[in-house]
Amino acid sequence: MNILSVQSEVVYGHVGQGAARFALQRLGHDVWALPTVLLSNHTGYARVEGETVSADRLQRLIDGLAENAWLAECDGIVSGYLGSAGQVGVVTGAVSHVKHVRPGAIYCLDPVLGDEGRAYTKPGIAEAIARMLLPLADIVTPNAFELTQLAALPVRNSDEARTAAARLGRPLVAATSIPDGDGRIGALASTRNECWFASTPRLEKVPHGAGDLFAALFLAARLSNLSVAESLTSTLASVFHILSASRGCDEMRLIAEQHALATPPKVQGLNLERIA
Repeated sequence: MNILSVQSEVVYGHVGQGAARFALQRLGHDVWALPTVLLSNHTGYARVEGETVSADRLQRLIDGLAENAWLAECDGIVSGYLGSAGQVGVVTGAVSHVKHVRPGAIYCLDPVLGDEGRAYTKPGIAEAIARMLLPLADIVTPNAFELTQLAALPVRNSDEARTAAARLGRPLVAATSIPDGDGRIGALASTRNECWFASTPRLEKVPHGAGDLFAALFLAARLSNLSVAESLTSTLASVFHILSASRGCDEMRLIAEQHALATPPKVQGLNLERIA
């Protein structure tokens, strides 16, 4: 399938496109990688160089895809980190165009706003995402902090996550990093008709990029017509395995552990329950 991936591009490492593009390609999808920022590496390192792609340039890149009639062949879209509020409007137009010319296309919004109580987007981006992109999303993949921001509700456990997910009013919300008691963390997948919660042991000292990887894999699972529960468990199993193998590393060992993308391994301690 053809997937338009709109997110950050780094020269070194596996965050943004560096996580999503390879994972989707490993699963056999064609990926059209549209960069929102061009950086030497993610900002967790001592030095980072690069710049945000201007909204005008982003629009011209999208126009090129549209004028060649390729957007009409797009099966899915995933958007992640956006570098400016102006980019939100451009991505909104692109998603709307794809949905018009390809009504069955699935849009996955990964609202990259922050994590662990800390926002790291520029002013105006969160508000623009909530106002313009959220209403178009078929799937939303926030972490607990982002779900709190979008729903304006606390997310301290699976019950609160389910309530917050329902407030977003989208067909499917797959929320990550949900606290699940001592030493465990979980992910929730909620629709209007069902809600599943899967949890694993909490891993410490893991590298960046897990959210980008989760969103890409979850979208791929849904494009492959897996059920909500199957999509959640297969995605979580792949991400958990890669993070577990990457503990203490600066970057995810995505290439070395790529087998876990195509064949999600059995994870000891992964629990799944239906909570609604």
